[in-house]
Amino acid sequence: MKFFAFLLSLALFLIYTSLFITPALALYDPQTEPNNRFGIHIIQAGPAEAVPARELVNSSGGDWGYITFLIESKDRNETKWRDFFNELRRKHLIPIVRLATEPEGDFWKKPYEGEEVAWADFLDKLPWPTKNRYIIIYNEPNHATEWGNSVDPADYAKTLDKTIEALKSKNPDFFVINAGLDASAPEKQPDYMDSENFMKAMNEAVPGIFNKLDGWSSHSYPNPAFSGSPDASGKGTIRTWHREDQILKDLGVNKNLPIFITETGWKHAEGKTTNNSLLSVEKVAEYYKDAFNKAWNNNRIVAVTPFLLDYKEPPFDHFAFIKATFQGDQSSEEKFHPQYFALRDLLRNNM
Repeated sequence: MKFFAFLLSLALFLIYTSLFITPALALYDPQTEPNNRFGIHIIQAGPAEAVPARELVNSSGGDWGYITFLIESKDRNETKWRDFFNELRRKHLIPIVRLATEPEGDFWKKPYEGEEVAWADFLDKLPWPTKNRYIIIYNEPNHATEWGNSVDPADYAKTLDKTIEALKSKNPDFFVINAGLDASAPEKQPDYMDSENFMKAMNEAVPGIFNKLDGWSSHSYPNPAFSGSPDASGKGTIRTWHREDQILKDLGVNKNLPIFITETGWKHAEGKTTNNSLLSVEKVAEYYKDAFNKAWNNNRIVAVTPFLLDYKEPPFDHFAFIKATFQGDQSSEEKFHPQYFALRDLLRNNM
């Protein structure tokens, strides 16, 4: 009798759980959760950049800020990246991983046949510090040099589609984001394609491709010449994401994709050599403060990771937050440009 009573209780419990307990979704919507949108783009995966990155993005009341970096196909070293991801967990940094192939001469190769499976297998082995596993599928394919030396929106759309399928099949926690496009690229075949035309051609090649995304990557740079006003709006400004979002709606996207501004930033005069035709570092610091307080203070925006923390050589030394010419104690605050302190000191609870 006790055995039958146990079976009855078990059956009732299973019926209850099937009716009233909703299974957890694989992904959470970062637009609806407490979030620290401050982030930074880095080049080197290691403590040398992870430490100043943490002190920048998790300051002034913030925690679990973002860090964008790339992994090249030739660098799928599980031990190296496992160690780095554990370091990110300890430092409360959320990784946004941009996939990359490998350079060949002055351009990046296209992915090889079946590479999406290799990526899924490798990335699933890493100890991700958050449930959402943010993955950007390559970079600026409306530049020929970024996509096998040819502009091919149909090929990129098909690659994106295959990679989404491979990642989701491996683990539903993968949060898939498009390659950011260069919104200021001209319509100049065969080297460049206007970003709006590129998006439309992608959707023609794979109808509904953008509805398969979990988030949208925008390269909202302040053009022209990376020197535009933080008050400017429209395509080619720090509010480029607004225009891209409207195009997505026009192409039939039926959800508000979370926005990740994974590249942005002003060029400043100080670098390996000084270029006084560029903005002063003090002006760049003011522009960053204005941008975070106004243009990027929007609940649709999940992360802003300016390009970039540290780079010693042209042309990216004029974007860097760390002085290219600094030779002193690496723990000294003298190595940072003013924009580092401007962002570090902005209160996160008002963002």
